[in-house]
Amino acid sequence: MKINYRPEIDGLRAIAVGLVIIYHAQVYIFDSQIFTGGFIGVDIFFVISGYLITSIILKELLATDNFQFKNFYERRARRILPALLFIILFSLPFAWIYFYPIDLINFSKSILYSLGFSSNFFFHFSGLEYASPEGILKPFLHTWSLSVEEQYYVLFPILLVTIFRYFKKYLFLFLLLSFATSLILADWSSRNYPSSTFYLLHTRIWELIGGSLLAYFEINFSRKKINNFLSQFCPSLGLILIGYAAFFFDDKIFHPSFYTLVPVVGVALILWFANKNEVTTKLLSSKFLVGIGLISYSLYLWHYTIFSFAKNLDILFDDNFGKFILILLTIILSTFTYFLIEQPARKKISFKLFFSFLVISTSVIIILNATVIVKDGFLNRLKVKNYQNKHTFAYLTQEGGHCFGRTKNFCKFGSGKKQIILLGDSDFGSLAFDLKNRTELDYTFVPIVIPGYFHLRKSYLLNKHTKKINNEYNSLRDSIDVILKESKNNIIIIGGATSLYLYQKRVKDRALHWNSLFVDKKTLKYDTRSLEKDFSDLLDDLSKNNDVILLYPIPEIGTNLQKKKFENMVRVYNYYYSDFLNQNYEVLNFFDSINHQNVHKVYPHKVFCDINTDLCSTHDKDNFFFFDGYHPSLEGAKMINSLIMKKIEELRN
Repeated sequence: MKINYRPEIDGLRAIAVGLVIIYHAQVYIFDSQIFTGGFIGVDIFFVISGYLITSIILKELLATDNFQFKNFYERRARRILPALLFIILFSLPFAWIYFYPIDLINFSKSILYSLGFSSNFFFHFSGLEYASPEGILKPFLHTWSLSVEEQYYVLFPILLVTIFRYFKKYLFLFLLLSFATSLILADWSSRNYPSSTFYLLHTRIWELIGGSLLAYFEINFSRKKINNFLSQFCPSLGLILIGYAAFFFDDKIFHPSFYTLVPVVGVALILWFANKNEVTTKLLSSKFLVGIGLISYSLYLWHYTIFSFAKNLDILFDDNFGKFILILLTIILSTFTYFLIEQPARKKISFKLFFSFLVISTSVIIILNATVIVKDGFLNRLKVKNYQNKHTFAYLTQEGGHCFGRTKNFCKFGSGKKQIILLGDSDFGSLAFDLKNRTELDYTFVPIVIPGYFHLRKSYLLNKHTKKINNEYNSLRDSIDVILKESKNNIIIIGGATSLYLYQKRVKDRALHWNSLFVDKKTLKYDTRSLEKDFSDLLDDLSKNNDVILLYPIPEIGTNLQKKKFENMVRVYNYYYSDFLNQNYEVLNFFDSINHQNVHKVYPHKVFCDINTDLCSTHDKDNFFFFDGYHPSLEGAKMINSLIMKKIEELRN
């Protein structure tokens, strides 16, 4: 059943999608990112969706005492699927051409989950933080919100119709309790389980039901009896609340939570009090905003996919002008998609034709992506003979479990009297398997390798997960300290992505994620001298009774490269040694200044980089030296470990 068209709702959609696009584009003005809370655009969409869907269902039930589920889900399918399928099909060739096998596999998995409207589960269980730098490298990460809405569309109509028919007098109570329960749960779990709180329906449904409550009141009490003063004041107040959230919220805020009531209440005030004689309603009903609102769904789908491929390929995403070009491209493609895909699918083609398109395109997408997964990303696309399609640290297991990531009962290999203790993060996890094979006959090898962990004794955890991470990392420090205190006459190898932990001047799109564990992301300010002293004191203590091998930073391919080369359709490139020096000059200078007793230095970059040509190699004709942009492959690990073993032999003699 149709409801009366309200142009201001399309204007709200335009505001929502505009905030999301600018937030994801990371537009900076005078070195400050604007709309740091632009992610609340999704919350605006949720409230609007809840309002419209509930209005449709309740009005049809009141008018006919029946609800046609078939018609409802057909309309949803016509609205959502054609544009989504088209953009997926459009993106497949780019992923095939430019993605490494592991990236292509994950890309295909995300698409399959998106088709099943469960990508929110996929990204949650894959451990991907939405606001992390790695997030923008996933072209369909934004489909998590579509999955939430579709899960709502499946479950909510069934519950609403059932309660309306059999427990009608409790309908308001059901909506109110659902709203309150979900909101309270969201506020609590945002502090304890931030990933599931962000991605999953149970802590998002309160926003959708917030719109449902508006629809319920509108149908039962009508908006026509609104006080004139409130109708002139409240829409503007609603827009101010949305603007406040967009400007002053950021990634550190607990979200969704009680804080999220700010934009949600703002949307509710506009939806309830909007009237054609009020200034905010007139603004939202302007032709420009309504036009943007009409194509907002296509804009939402296209923008993230375009930004992601641009970031993966390192084009047009480094400055505001390039981002403007990408946004312009998004608008052009979205307009095309709206008129040539969305509109015909919703209004002009028969159900038979629509269903045929649906079956054929979905089948093609499923077959292609399933084949990619089964074939391990088609390794034969690579000109290099051997490509390691698995993190090296995944090979290191003991007693049926992985050694990488253990926070207690650390793995021990070999039975030598002297221990080799490997202390570091995922960079060191990449070295562990090969190093274990080289040392376990003569030593006891103890890999203490934790993702994102660096052994600083002081706590600098200032982000939104402070309490939980503090407890975990402090417990980890305690267990490691016990081993280190008991360590005498051993060899301790320490290092990792040290410039992420010790310094703020780093390639920001990588550093911000892990720096968020140690610093205020908004200011990126902390006491670097204190961190240096902490690390220096640690080396001094360890080297009193042990030989310490300090590993300098391992070169990283990353995504911010000046020189690229495409071979056999998949990117294979070298990068500048000067880039490595610029990205790591602070830690290099600091390590050069360390002259502790029994601290011995190893320089991984010397096996990859040539100072004379200013190039660092990522591969030769037979092997890739890196598994991904940041971690050595097994072959790369062997090159680094040869340096480490040479140093161990020197100490042995």
